[in-house]
Amino acid sequence: MSKKGEKPSGRTPQKRGVTKRDLREGLMDVFIKNPNQSFNYKQLSTRLGVNNDNTRRMITEVLYELVGEERLVELSRGKFRLQEQTSLATGILVMSKDGSGEVTTDDNREIFIPDFRLNHALHGDRVEISIYRHRRMGLLEGEVIRVIERAKRNFVGTISLLRNHAFVAPDNKLMPYDIFIPHVELRDIKNGQKVIVQITDWPPREKNPNGKIVEILGNPGVHEVEMHAILAEFDLPYRFPEELEKLAEKIDDRISNADYASRRDFRDVPTFTIDPFDAKDFDDALSVQILPSGNIEVGVHIADVTHFVKPNTPIDNEAIERGTSVYLVDRCVPMLPEKLSNYICSLRPNEEKLCFSAVFELNDNAEVLSEWFGRTVIISKRRFTYEEAQAIIETGEGDLHEQILLLHKLAQKLRRERFKNGAIAFERMEVKFELDAKGKPLGVYFKENKESNQLIEEFMLLANRKVAELVGKQKPGNERFPFVYRIHDKPNQEKLDNFRTFITRFGYKLSGESSRQLGKSLNSLMDEVRGKPEQNLIETLALRSMAKARYSANNIGHYGLAFPFYTHFTSPIRRYPDMMVHRLLAHYLSNGKPKDKEQIELLCKHASEMEIRATEAERASIKYKQVEFMQDKVGQVFMGVISGVTNFGIFVELSDSQCEGLVAMRDLDDDYYQFDEETYALVGKRTGRRFQLGDPVKVEVWRTNLAKKQLDFRLVDGEVHPGNSQLQVNRPQRAKKGSGSKTHSMSRSTSKRRKK
Repeated sequence: MSKKGEKPSGRTPQKRGVTKRDLREGLMDVFIKNPNQSFNYKQLSTRLGVNNDNTRRMITEVLYELVGEERLVELSRGKFRLQEQTSLATGILVMSKDGSGEVTTDDNREIFIPDFRLNHALHGDRVEISIYRHRRMGLLEGEVIRVIERAKRNFVGTISLLRNHAFVAPDNKLMPYDIFIPHVELRDIKNGQKVIVQITDWPPREKNPNGKIVEILGNPGVHEVEMHAILAEFDLPYRFPEELEKLAEKIDDRISNADYASRRDFRDVPTFTIDPFDAKDFDDALSVQILPSGNIEVGVHIADVTHFVKPNTPIDNEAIERGTSVYLVDRCVPMLPEKLSNYICSLRPNEEKLCFSAVFELNDNAEVLSEWFGRTVIISKRRFTYEEAQAIIETGEGDLHEQILLLHKLAQKLRRERFKNGAIAFERMEVKFELDAKGKPLGVYFKENKESNQLIEEFMLLANRKVAELVGKQKPGNERFPFVYRIHDKPNQEKLDNFRTFITRFGYKLSGESSRQLGKSLNSLMDEVRGKPEQNLIETLALRSMAKARYSANNIGHYGLAFPFYTHFTSPIRRYPDMMVHRLLAHYLSNGKPKDKEQIELLCKHASEMEIRATEAERASIKYKQVEFMQDKVGQVFMGVISGVTNFGIFVELSDSQCEGLVAMRDLDDDYYQFDEETYALVGKRTGRRFQLGDPVKVEVWRTNLAKKQLDFRLVDGEVHPGNSQLQVNRPQRAKKGSGSKTHSMSRSTSKRRKK
């Protein structure tokens, strides 16, 4: 099978020498297509076009191997037929870095698929599989019978030109095949350039898909080319169509007398925003005042995007398609044109702005006594960065300090109550880069989630929860008022049990069975590991044991937040579900009839898929900058923790920077190591030496491959040289104007989402 990085030579196995792997695939292809027919080795040889004795003998060997694996049954001497499968199922294929995959079936079973049973299926494809009786990797094993629907046809990669054809080696590690290009315009494409290629077809007996060039991106290693390549890889746009920009420029942002008359006026109430220092799209503001009763009124004011963006318009349709803004390490690719996201809708200081607001009356214990939802007009008196708000919380001094300190006190009470009810405190460290004017990473540092972040987070959570409750509690079952919910299911019990077992190696335990007990135990664990070398690993594995949050019209509650009703109301500039929530809420507040639940669910599903795609692109940009940052550190030695174990090596995450690289099994030359599937460990056959998830190790940076976003490490025994054991981990100062450097978050969208 021609893999990534190999030139597709002959288009038939005979021309390049057949292997057992080829025969396994060819034989199973014959049996799967003829499930009720039996064959002997001569008939199979004819079907496969095999005409030499050595290969025929190899066919016989493979047939008996497949019988031993319970994939074939020998009916009589030399006669073979496909083994009856226990069941058929459909689901989505998720590829692993080693080329194997897992299919999560429609009934939520996880089925392991070896690489030689993928049958041309690729990452994300919807497939039909047959499920076998035996297990591997702790899961039932299966085989792809057919691809029902391709997840994608476009890939980004590097082109290699030959005399009469070319091939593209995809950047995506989960795409293990080169793409064969039968004809290319050599005058337009240079050897080694980055291109977008589209798979056109994949003949059943061919080892590589055929494709055509869609776009030439440019030379690899150039910052702009690589960022555009990442967006293209995940089918995300990197610019707006010119006609949409022109439409946005024509939008009238003047506030009419009718607007003033129909809205609640908050222009005289102390109001402000708190955002990252480099944010431009301010979509939420807080107001606070003491009422005559002595209670506290807090307003959560959200940009009224849907006042300016109407349904079924070109800008709205584009927002539906994008689903979300995308945050790479150096840029935001907005969901809405810049005129809307950064100017008309953005709650910029000292400008009158239209909002959709949730207003709460609270007592000193942060208990909600009354609530109001509706459209408003506000003026933000001050634009704070998180650092500026934090300084006020810590010193008690500064602009609007009374209001900020009061909100801080209420937020901490809301936070304590939330955790008391079983909410889980996942607060993974966020890594940021300092980039120069050309996008090169100069330094790396960690972002802390301090009280100013928590202040915003708690009031956004409150608004989201109360909006969902207002609609969701109207009628049991939510049948009367279909709505958009942000849901989070309970954790997979098997994954949770594996996590419980794993943390005992570090002396920790996880107790409790109910949601509240488990939440409290997880929070205690997160407190216990904070500041320890294993903190990031345990937090990562805890997150992996949880279900993924998503959007749905069918409410099941939000497990991680311990909220029975939850939605996304507070970020309509960068999330389309929030725009949907604004429209539905306004409709129901006006006594509108129930909307089409099926249509809402379709939009929710698309938004969830686009959120996943955007997150994967963000991670790819992070990985690229991590590798680029490590390029000048080849030969240096660092402390790390084993973050992954596979049958081809161990992944190590550096303690100082969270940069992850591979120590290949072939480079562990002190013994012959085997992969223990039960304990996810590499075990030396002679010495018994084990490399297990979570083990601390010392590694040398051996190679960096920027094109593949890949770091290769070598294991080091002995002491780490003091001069080489630390990366440049610092907290860069804000760049002065004209200095040519800037600070960018590796996870800007995470910090923005966290407060919502």
